[in-house]
Amino acid sequence: MKTNRITSLLVSVFLGLNFAISQNKVVPIFENGEAQIVPEFSNPEDWIRHDLWVETTFDTDGDGKLDRMHVAVTRPKQTDTEGLKLPVVYESSPYFAGVAQEADGLFWDVKHELGEPAKPRTHVSVKRVGQRPIISNSQIHTWVPRGYIVVHSSSPGTGLSQGAPTVGGINESLAPKAVIDWLNNRATGYTEPYGNETITAYWSTGKVGMTGTSYNGTIPLAAATTGVEGLEAIIPVAPNTSYYHYYRSNGLVRSPGGYLGEDIDVLYDFIHSGDESKRAYNNQTVRDTEMKNGMDRETGDYNEFWAGRDYLNQMAPMKAALLMAHGFNDWNVMPEHSYRIYKAAKNMGLPTQIYYHQFGHGGPPPISMMNRWFTHYLHGIDNGVQNDAKAWIVRENDDRLQPTAYKDYPNPEAKQVTLYLGKGGNTAGTLQTKKTKKQGTETLTDNATISGKDLAQATTSANRLLYVTPILKEDLHISGLPKITVTLASSKPAANLSIWLVSLPWNREKGAKITDNIITRGWADPQNHKSISESEPLIPGEFYTVHFDLQPDDQIISKGQQIGLMIFSSDSDYTILPKPGTKLTIDLSKTTIQLPVVGGVDAFKNATTK
Repeated sequence: MKTNRITSLLVSVFLGLNFAISQNKVVPIFENGEAQIVPEFSNPEDWIRHDLWVETTFDTDGDGKLDRMHVAVTRPKQTDTEGLKLPVVYESSPYFAGVAQEADGLFWDVKHELGEPAKPRTHVSVKRVGQRPIISNSQIHTWVPRGYIVVHSSSPGTGLSQGAPTVGGINESLAPKAVIDWLNNRATGYTEPYGNETITAYWSTGKVGMTGTSYNGTIPLAAATTGVEGLEAIIPVAPNTSYYHYYRSNGLVRSPGGYLGEDIDVLYDFIHSGDESKRAYNNQTVRDTEMKNGMDRETGDYNEFWAGRDYLNQMAPMKAALLMAHGFNDWNVMPEHSYRIYKAAKNMGLPTQIYYHQFGHGGPPPISMMNRWFTHYLHGIDNGVQNDAKAWIVRENDDRLQPTAYKDYPNPEAKQVTLYLGKGGNTAGTLQTKKTKKQGTETLTDNATISGKDLAQATTSANRLLYVTPILKEDLHISGLPKITVTLASSKPAANLSIWLVSLPWNREKGAKITDNIITRGWADPQNHKSISESEPLIPGEFYTVHFDLQPDDQIISKGQQIGLMIFSSDSDYTILPKPGTKLTIDLSKTTIQLPVVGGVDAFKNATTK
């Protein structure tokens, strides 16, 4: 009995010491549902940084070997000294190793007639930059001190990653999947690009969250569409979710804002920073064959090539929780990119939130939102984030980090209000809820040398049609996608159609916010009046009806303003720019716009008739 008591005492002392030792180990700390900065994780000089290559399941550079992705790891030293395992925040990009310098002829020449081929453009090469073992320093100062490991990788055909860039091809989904598989011991990592010495992610819990902005925000979605196990949550910021919707609009060849003449092959050249010895094969296979044969700048139709680069078509396997972020005035990667994926994910029953601000390209959610998302889905802390408001909108004059919570986006209280056109559009016709018979037709003449901004401010113009509401007596809240129906005839077999929804009078002050003037916009090719996949030449003088959505918005239009619907043809900042002279005739009685107004038609009437 005495021996047993001594043994028990010794066991108790040992367990107590072991408990004390475990209590002294450094672990992540959580308060108010968020991971806190841990001093022991916060000294960059203590971080372990190393790189490796993860083998994928594809060979896209034609060398007969499976492509390997270059991966860099940054982790707290405790992952070695104390055997600590942590979840991973992962960012992948084609930009980490540098991009091409802009050169004359890099973009397509947009000054030509519609349907005619442009003159050949100039191809450029990227001079690779960057050193091992650090691919990027993004994310690390935010997440490593909070108890995460940060992983970066260069996408296929960029930097020291093997393969070919495909700008939305399947390898750009399978590459991050391979990295996540490696983090879960399902794929092989190597210490060198062509070596045989393997390396494992013994420090990983297997739970991964991805984030990034623009192309770096597209890749998390691409990975999620594979359904890869271990990818628990993604936070894409201003992601390009469909390369068709980036370079085309409702059958129209349309450039992203600020990059007139860019197309998918331009972006390919811009990012192709991989192995110089593989570039000739990649160029011939991807750019000069697949892209050349599929991108179709002549008709702008949606086809198999574009469908394969539209992530909405690939979402069925997706399981990751989605926090989406975008700017309503992002005219580069337009806000429809986020909304279409958010809506689909919500309909699939996935955990979803959306954050929209009133600014341009980029702009992640507040760190607290991101922290709660990753804390719950990567660390498993029950912080109730799944019960938070579904939509967070930064109001017009608020700080981007101070969004307002709403039940959802679009605002559930928004209802479509149909507005009809009244004649006088070359100066300013009317836009009202009451339909007036026999409004007849009105005509505009295309002239791409005049900017949309100048057209909107013109007191009178033969080059656009403008229809305005009464002056608002109260603020009017728009939330959702305005829907336009235009019945038109063209004097030529092809024409551009551009729509701007504007707030008037135009604020001409230097530095005026874009929300002071632009509500939302949209573009379409009347030749695609049946389908974005099918175009046909217009019969001059014959009327066609075109339906499409404008870009999503959530904006409060201030009292004292008027909402203006501007219809014009070529948009000097976005479309092909043919010679002036094409005439569009609009049937006013068969042309309408539906505005998603919070409070519906009653709110609209109250704001315009008091």
